[in-house]
Amino acid sequence: MSEWMIYGANGYTGELCAREAVARGLKPVLAGRRQEAVAGLAEALDLDYRVFSLDDPEAVRQGLDGMKLVLHCAGPFSATSKPMVDGCLATGTHYLDITGEISVYQACHERDEEARKAGVMLMPGVGFDIVPTDCLAAMLKEKLPDATSLTLAFEAGGGPSPGTAKTTFEALTQGGRVRRGGELLEVPLAWRTREIPFAEGARHGMTIPWGDVYTAYISTGIPDIEVYLAVPPKVSARVARMNRWRWLLSLGPLKRLIMRRIERQTPGPDESRRADTHSKIWGEVSNAAGQSVSGELHTPNGYDLTVDAAVSISARVLVLDDRTSGFFTPSLFLGADFVLELGKTSVSFRED
Repeated sequence: MSEWMIYGANGYTGELCAREAVARGLKPVLAGRRQEAVAGLAEALDLDYRVFSLDDPEAVRQGLDGMKLVLHCAGPFSATSKPMVDGCLATGTHYLDITGEISVYQACHERDEEARKAGVMLMPGVGFDIVPTDCLAAMLKEKLPDATSLTLAFEAGGGPSPGTAKTTFEALTQGGRVRRGGELLEVPLAWRTREIPFAEGARHGMTIPWGDVYTAYISTGIPDIEVYLAVPPKVSARVARMNRWRWLLSLGPLKRLIMRRIERQTPGPDESRRADTHSKIWGEVSNAAGQSVSGELHTPNGYDLTVDAAVSISARVLVLDDRTSGFFTPSLFLGADFVLELGKTSVSFRED
């Protein structure tokens, strides 16, 4: 009998993870809230399945019964993470997800002691959000141990999945975030812009509320953190203009309408599109003396990396002894170099 589950297996990334797991000889239980979709995929992959909604705590506990681990792939995680974590703590099930939402990292981190007492690992963000950025931040910290500031930036090609698009919209309604002196600071959307010095050529970038604003502080202890996304200047200008209308986007009826439209109009990149695109992550740390170290990490398309990382990490957590529990970031659990164990990744550094 399988000891682990992929919840949201009928979603874009969940299905990719399920197919990759089977290709590696693993046999996860597939789960979700839609009987027809989950059962059809399970039958195609010759896997067991369970159907339950996260709206019913008792159904979640029953659904997780006997599972050592759940890889949670059903977003937006700001809405779905808490009921799944509640179920995991009640059933002694390790929790992994593929979120990029700061609120989810914070909520999981705040339950560290509770997870330790329950013998449960909580590790949100085992995909492109945040494995490569977290590992690069940890590598840079190793090269400059007294670093006081960290800047991360990335460019991800190929287009978003429905889940990523909905999560991105959710983040936009909540404004920007940076770290200052170890504290989270709320800032406007596209608060700052700058040129990102990628090796292939500089790109314009804007600050975004990426998960590392929260987690990189836990992984490295660096108190000042900003994260940038490479976008054309006209995009950052458009996002900045959204600050005045952000309250409107948060209204329930309009928000639901936009979410439904995203679901219908965002199919996610197909296999050929993923194969033809890649991602790059740049980072820089500096210390009070003015010394700095920068690095650039090249990876496959973000969804291919997510699938590789999420399935690889799930396999490692499955063989843990019962003493490993509490909140972890990917680099704290796996080490800074973990990302280099994944397919088609490379890194280079420059010291100034």
